[in-house]
Amino acid sequence: MSIIHNLKTPSLLSPSLSSPHTSSSFPLQSSFKPPIFSSNPPLLSRRLFLPSVSGIWDALTGGNNNTNEAVLAIRRGMSLFRQGDVLGSVVEFDRAIQLDPRQKAYLWQRGLSLYYLDRFEEGAEQFRLDVAQNPNDTEESIWCYLCEAQLYGVDEAKKRYLEVGIDPRPVMRETYNMFKDGGDPEKLVAAFSNSRDSDYFYASLYAGLFYESQSKSEAAKVHIVAACKSSYGQRSNDYMASLSKVHCLCRNWIFS
Repeated sequence: MSIIHNLKTPSLLSPSLSSPHTSSSFPLQSSFKPPIFSSNPPLLSRRLFLPSVSGIWDALTGGNNNTNEAVLAIRRGMSLFRQGDVLGSVVEFDRAIQLDPRQKAYLWQRGLSLYYLDRFEEGAEQFRLDVAQNPNDTEESIWCYLCEAQLYGVDEAKKRYLEVGIDPRPVMRETYNMFKDGGDPEKLVAAFSNSRDSDYFYASLYAGLFYESQSKSEAAKVHIVAACKSSYGQRSNDYMASLSKVHCLCRNWIFS
């Protein structure tokens, strides 16, 4: 789907998105450009933008009460997830879908929450829906793999691995290839240990998740705790920084 969300106003950005992310409070404003259709869109993650295409168009056209309530439910769900209430977040995400079914194909946040509730089949379905809408989303392909590795094992999950476009972030390109080809998580972390804070965070987070997919819990703990303790993990409003803390909470790991 060749849709570019060309939003310029920071308050429209979702607080949960891959880097960079914004704070969890962002009232809708009207001073933004509508989506632009292009045959050659840049490879940007949808996580940089509002929860759904429908939300953008409804903001442009005045929307309706159900859509507005759905967007609010998504924001509540994201806030609950950040607070560690994973089950409560899914309740809100599901409420959003009931209010506006169009939201489901874009609710990657719901997929993350389902992973931490061990609802892996539903999580994989969610991420596959998301990748179908945006075939350039590296992280959702990886999270689909993580769900399916728990369901079917790593060998079968590799066979089902979702091919996506080239991520503009070097750390995520290397991470994607590591999951796809069975690379070395230690080399991934070493390669980005002296890079930007965000790169080190993402390398550490996904190195830990790679180990978790292989049931190597101690190695997973080392790297995900390192992600939590990193300057980016401690100070960033990135939803994935919150996720690293939720991960530690769900696994009863102490990281502070």
